[in-house]
Amino acid sequence: MKAIQFEQPGKPAEILKSVEKDLPQPGAGEVRIKVGMSPINPSDIMFVQNLYGIRPQLPSGAGFEGMGTIDAVGEGVIMTTGQRVSFTSVGTWAEYAIAHHKSLIPVPDEMPDEVAAQLFVNPFTVVAMVEESGVKPTADSADGPHEWLMLTACGSAFGKMAIQLCQQRGIRTIGTVRRDDLNDELKALGLTEVINIETEDMATRVKQITNGQGVTCVLDAVGGHTATEAIKCLGKGGTMLIYGLMSMQDPTLNAGLMIFRELTIRGFWLTDWMRRVDPKIRQRVAGEVITLLSSGKIKLPVEATYGLDDIAKAVEHADAPGRWGKILVRPV
Repeated sequence: MKAIQFEQPGKPAEILKSVEKDLPQPGAGEVRIKVGMSPINPSDIMFVQNLYGIRPQLPSGAGFEGMGTIDAVGEGVIMTTGQRVSFTSVGTWAEYAIAHHKSLIPVPDEMPDEVAAQLFVNPFTVVAMVEESGVKPTADSADGPHEWLMLTACGSAFGKMAIQLCQQRGIRTIGTVRRDDLNDELKALGLTEVINIETEDMATRVKQITNGQGVTCVLDAVGGHTATEAIKCLGKGGTMLIYGLMSMQDPTLNAGLMIFRELTIRGFWLTDWMRRVDPKIRQRVAGEVITLLSSGKIKLPVEATYGLDDIAKAVEHADAPGRWGKILVRPV
């Protein structure tokens, strides 16, 4: 079979190669999946560079999620071959992949492959983080000041989904961008206010928008200067959840702000969240994600699809500025 592999960490476009490998065999509790499609997520790119929480065991496959059909099952697995599933594993950019049966999510017939391929990483993270933010819908704060959720790099696939979810829940959002070309699209998705951090002072604009109270929570994917400025936008008792580091730079923490505004700044990693939350919460989130995507209430746009032999072009496209949709890898 054909699969993407790398021998050492580095720049993805330079080190990722399409190679021929033996067909993998599922062990106890595992299934083999004939892969239909897989997305290219920021976590995939960081993993290839050895910058992610999970370290590659070299030589390593790449890609953390995808969709396909069950092709073979290992000992102790009671599942039907041919069943269409979304799954997580290491090495989903391949014609076949091995996954633990507990990582599988059955895909409804009405859900397109392009959506099913993106079912786990971004949608689960979005729903979980909006839950963790604790931001109340506008209707619930009618008798008091409105609460706000702020999204850095809101033009990303994650940001667009978070905007749509918040719009459905009645949560007011502020999003940061570096260019204005996506502003109309973001507003159409439900973004309440947009700030161009290249031309506007973030903290000043947030103060104007929120009548001086600041935001309740920031979901940050950028780090560096953007996160440093976003901390200043938090109101009394506010929280910043950091889930990415696109700038590859750590933010600077202002101890005075943290003390006198009683701020909380912490990281968020979906893998740990899935481990620590009550199973009933996981099940509820999974149901909500599937319902939102199956119904079309939340859209997951796709910009381009590449084959395994064009993986260098695919990862370069995924890292290009100004994208409006996800880049997918299709094995065949």
